Order: sequence, then C-alpha cells, then structure tokens
Amino acid sequence: LQAEFAERLQSESQCMLPSHNYTLPNGREHGTYLALEVGGSTLRVALLELNGRASTQSVRIRRCVASNIDNRVRNLKGLQFFDWIAAQVQEMFSGDREALDHLLSNSQPIPMGIAWSFPIDQTSIRSGNIIGMGKGFHCSTYKGSDLGDLIAGACQRLNLNIRLDAIVNDSSAAVLFRAYVEPSTRLAVILGTGLNAAIHLPLSSLHKSKFGTRLFPSNPEITHVLVNTELSMFGKDVFPTTRWDEDLNAHHILPDYQPLEYLLAGKYIGEIVRLILVEATETCGLFNGRLPQALSRHFSLETRTLASIEAEPFPYLTVAMYLSNQWQLEVAPNSTEIRFIRQVVVAVTRRSQGYFTAAVHALTLLLHDLDDSLLESGLDHISIGCDGSVINKYPEYMEKSQMLLDEMVQTDRTGQKRAILENAGECAVLGAGVAAAMANARD
Repeated sequence: LQAEFAERLQSESQCMLPSHNYTLPNGREHGTYLALEVGGSTLRVALLELNGRASTQSVRIRRCVASNIDNRVRNLKGLQFFDWIAAQVQEMFSGDREALDHLLSNSQPIPMGIAWSFPIDQTSIRSGNIIGMGKGFHCSTYKGSDLGDLIAGACQRLNLNIRLDAIVNDSSAAVLFRAYVEPSTRLAVILGTGLNAAIHLPLSSLHKSKFGTRLFPSNPEITHVLVNTELSMFGKDVFPTTRWDEDLNAHHILPDYQPLEYLLAGKYIGEIVRLILVEATETCGLFNGRLPQALSRHFSLETRTLASIEAEPFPYLTVAMYLSNQWQLEVAPNSTEIRFIRQVVVAVTRRSQGYFTAAVHALTLLLHDLDDSLLESGLDHISIGCDGSVINKYPEYMEKSQMLLDEMVQTDRTGQKRAILENAGECAVLGAGVAAAMANARD
C-alpha cells in the first residue's frame, strides 16, 4: 500500500488529489457560521458557534436540522434541487428567531461552508464546477455549472443573506473538524457504506502535475496541502481474496474500480456474507437446502443485520427469532446453523477490521516518511478522525481496530508515534463550518 501511495502521489488523476485547503485550523477560529452537508441520502443544515479550542465548548451547535433526500427530492430537476436546499436553510433559521432576525436585517451576510459529497471540479476554496451527481439525481442539467453560484442564487431567491466561503468533501471536513479540537490530527477516515480518507501532507510530496491547470502554490509560507486520497481505489492485488470476493467483483457494475472498498466497506461485507450463505445452502444443506427469498437478491443483506447477529451475547434463541422474522423463514434455523452463520459474520467483519487497519497504518507510515515536521512537533501521538456508520456504530469495530493498530505500530518499527482512532461524530457538517471560518479568517 505504501508503494501504491507513493506512486500515485506522483502520477494519477483519480486519487491522491490535492484540495484547496493548505493549512489546518489553529484552534483560534471563532464566530457564527452556517454549515451544510449534502450527502446521497441526507441534507444537514446547522448553525454553529466556534469558540476556540481553549474554550470549554469549542463548538456549539445552535441548531441542526436533518432532511431526508428521498426519491421525490432526487427527481427535482434543474434549479429545483438547489431551491429545495435553500428552503431547508430557511426552515432551519425559522427555529432560531435571533439568527433569523439577524439574517434578514443585517447587511453583512452569514458565512457558510458546505460539505459536498458528489464529484466536483473545484476551482477555488469557494467555487467548483459540478461534474455529476449520480445516485438517482435528476438535476444533472446543471453539470458544469459553478456550485457556489447555484447555492447563492437559490438563497437570494428566498432573500437569505448568505455567502458561500468554503466547499470541502466529507473526508477533508473530518480532518478540519478534528484538527480544530485536537491539534495532533493529521488524517481522517470515513468508513460507512463506502471508504475514503484525507491526509495533510507536505507540498513537496506531490508532483506539480497533480494540481492540474491551477498554479502550484508559490507562497513559501504554504508548505502542506490536505489531500483527498480516494482510499477505496487502492489495494488491487495487495490483499488476499476469496472466491466470494472474486464473484462480487466480477458481477459489480464497476469491477476493480474500488478494490479496497469492495473488501471491507459497509455496502459490501453484507454481500460477502450473503454469497457464503448462498453457497452453504447449495452445497451443505444450510436452511435445509432452500435459500430464503430474502437472501436471493444481490446486496439484500444489510450491515445492521450483521451487527445484530454479532452483538447478541447469547445468540441462539434471540438470533433464531430475529432471522426468522427478517428473512421470513418457514422453519427457524437450528443451533448449528446459527453458530455457523455467526462464525461467518465474525470472520468477514474481522477481516474488514484487519484490512481497514492495515490501510490506516500504511497512511500513518506515509506521514512519518514524508513529513519531517511531524518529528519536530513534539506530539506523542497522531489523532485520526473517524466518521461513518461502520467505524463508529458497528459493535466494537473501532475498539478492535485500535487494538490491531497498536499491535502494528509496536511490531513494525521503533520511534513511530501511536495512532489513535477518534470518533469524529457529525464531522462533515462541523468541518464545513470550520472550513468557512478558516476561509473567512484568510480574507
């Protein structure tokens, strides 16, 4: 993995992408900011107060509203989707009278940051052209349009005095938020349905061609850049795989596109378990040789079902009843079948933890190899911000990954700083606010 990282820092257009964030927050940023997180299934709108790292409450969420992005919203065409976003912003302010009065009466706009989870050709910290939306969205007629202009226009149509100051992706937002509250932060990982990571690296570690048509920073005070790794794209032919992995990859709409994600992320570990259970039914008589209809569809076995199976300390009766209900079984599985199913779940999730930890360890080694300032910083550890349903919510996933990570650090080389996985919570929306504060401070 380290060899792949080093190679793609020099020549690859799809991963190891330098952002427009060159510095990490100093912890003194303060003020009131509007923050948006636009994801594939949820829009979060928050009004944040940043009080500084030294404060007993460094970040105060004055109000946060989450709105479901369902098919009705995805089917909105043209400007309607951005008008819907502006309407949710207005709805959030309606619950904070003081902020609403300020918004409507003050000549100074409220600064805003946005965590945008879709492909974008970013042209500055506050602007970028939409590449596409995918995921069933129908507003693609504005492909190539500037996101900042679209958001600003929608807010103006509702007389919302807002100024977009920063656009970041979810992994970069996680780094910025964690670094705001914890100065030892240098990277962050997102592990939920998918996988990604961002890392703060010296400019000198990236080839100038990685910056595309924009100018390579010439200011001598700019020494580092926040890099979107697109970690999911690494690991082809690096990790051991099974016939079930090969089956999943062969039938995927994008085979080999995100090899590491296919091995360990939330969307895929359930499918790997399902493929094993299908084979066991056909060859070993699991479920009396009759595959439950609920398991006949690809990607029908969700990660939350795996979590329920693994988390139950006295599994037989509880899990048998749970699976009978979930999978609509005519005959409840017996104790041997339950034990087998649970062993499969545990094996697949343990492998996920192992591969995830190896990837995180490789990134921390990259930091040690490339960033001399890390050795000079006096920090005794590296903090890694973590977000996503798997890393933060799957039973004991983070704790067991931390144990593995500690073992790797202890056995791999002397002098390496301990890496500590930290739950970053709702870091995307919080990081968007921090990014806006940093952009505002620079101005």
